[in-house]
Amino acid sequence: MTAAARRTRVLLADDHALVRAGLRRILDAQPGLQVVGEVEDGAAALAALRREEVDVLVLDLTMPGKDGFAVLAEAKRLREGLKILVLTMHADPEYVARAVREGADGYLLKDSAVNDLVAGIESVREGRAYFTPRIQQELTEILRAKPAPPSPLELLTEREREVLTCIAEGLSTKEIAARFDISIRTVETHRANLMRKLDLHSVARLVQFAIREGLVKPP
Repeated sequence: MTAAARRTRVLLADDHALVRAGLRRILDAQPGLQVVGEVEDGAAALAALRREEVDVLVLDLTMPGKDGFAVLAEAKRLREGLKILVLTMHADPEYVARAVREGADGYLLKDSAVNDLVAGIESVREGRAYFTPRIQQELTEILRAKPAPPSPLELLTEREREVLTCIAEGLSTKEIAARFDISIRTVETHRANLMRKLDLHSVARLVQFAIREGLVKPP
């Protein structure tokens, strides 16, 4: 098979099996596309990028453990030439702007996936940005708006975001330490730093913040 005829290799990253199955049905019907893997969280996405040859990563932003933003920050360092199409339910301008800043080549809402997924993949694969009309409107509003202060989430390190996500998921200090192979004291230090940086001085408030920022889904 010549380079020109080679199929575009796609990795799907979404924590909902039904969503992945629906996306796969759409892509399997396209002779020019090949799904090389499906993963349900950010850590698995990064592991798959190390293991598989991937041209386009279709990435949800809200996943357990490492979220989509953490994956965006690392993915292109792992796979040169990788294109990333964000596929999410979040249409907020802050989400769009942050995703683009951290490396997204396209931004597609899940309610547009049936009609626009293939076009989105083909566009980013060819080096063209792709945004559905609703997101294009969001970008226009961002450009017209006055510069916004940094999001509190941007004050956090990657590990602090990971610890915050685990706290919001209800993991104990001991469980968080085991997940990241760090000491209990280190987890406690991260929690203290989170409270200081975010000016949120209880676990309940940290959980509310994580839900509001889309790090975890509401219970």
